[in-house]
Amino acid sequence: MTPEPQATLLAVFAHPDDEAFSIGGTLTHYARRGVRVVLACATRGEAGKITVPGMTVDDLGQQREAELRAACRALEIPEPVFLDYHDSGRFERTRHNDPLALMNVNPLDVEIKVRALVEEVQPQVMVTFDPHGAYGHVDHLQIHRAATAAFFSTGHLPGGGPQRLYYTALTHAAAQGLARMGQDLDPLVYGVSEGTVAVRMNVAAYAENKKAALAAHGTQTGEQSLLGRMTPEERAAMEQRLLGTESFSIGGTRTALERYPLRGLFDGVPGLGELDD
Repeated sequence: MTPEPQATLLAVFAHPDDEAFSIGGTLTHYARRGVRVVLACATRGEAGKITVPGMTVDDLGQQREAELRAACRALEIPEPVFLDYHDSGRFERTRHNDPLALMNVNPLDVEIKVRALVEEVQPQVMVTFDPHGAYGHVDHLQIHRAATAAFFSTGHLPGGGPQRLYYTALTHAAAQGLARMGQDLDPLVYGVSEGTVAVRMNVAAYAENKKAALAAHGTQTGEQSLLGRMTPEERAAMEQRLLGTESFSIGGTRTALERYPLRGLFDGVPGLGELDD
């Protein structure tokens, strides 16, 4: 008799720290429920901006890899899997001439790597960026495309491939909050309507895990970061939103939706719905 595959969630993101901001509490929640959590990170954040005044780092990619490993420990999930691309950077740090920068890689090649990982770990649930890549970062858009394509091209695998694909969802209200804090984005473009949110995960119980994971990404959360420049009032509002609830929309499904909104990411997935009881 073939054993039932373990409940597995595959999260696919672009840079170290993407996981902590968007789905850190959800990852801890399912890890504590016995789900195998696999976090795939496309790059090591080599072109990130050090936000700690006076801090120097010899190898930023190596530093941020270590930060991600520490964040995973804080979230109580296994070590990350790296896809070994390079961070494309932004603005003056954009790496136009780096052939391994994610922005310069053939999207089909990225899909092939993600598809191989799907075949290896056999997740029932996948999570990645929304179609706007949260705030439009080119690497986020590349990973959104590759993970989405990998979901749709793996239905032939044993067990029917992943059963659900979810996108991180920023509501209009949350996008307005980011815009007020200095992010140059249109909330009506980058946010989604309340009816688009299929799952709202209450992650308040994991607030300390998420705070620790964010703190682990020290090069990105220093005094000169968006977080570091917030007023106490702005930070309190951000933490209330960020640490209390994580929202997801549906990117694809191979199973019927018995209710809407759903109770959690595994709700209605054959044999695993009890994870969201």
